[in-house]
Amino acid sequence: MAVVIRLTRRGSKKKPFYRVVAADSRFPRDGRFLENLGTFDPLKEEDNIKIDLEKASSWLQKGARPSKTVAALLKKAGAVG
Repeated sequence: MAVVIRLTRRGSKKKPFYRVVAADSRFPRDGRFLENLGTFDPLKEEDNIKIDLEKASSWLQKGARPSKTVAALLKKAGAVG
């Protein structure tokens, strides 16, 4: 099972809101996930990234691969790596 840390879209039309989740790569984008790691709100100017860095680093140590977008968000949030 390949675990991926990626975004799932929530919110309404023209007002996106994303959850950062750890999911099996075979699951659909907005479908089932293993664990919720945080949120990302692109419409906010400040404090738009809230990620539990302990959970994220735990999944990364277990071999989960972050998507390109999530890797950039983790870097902004202050995660090591």
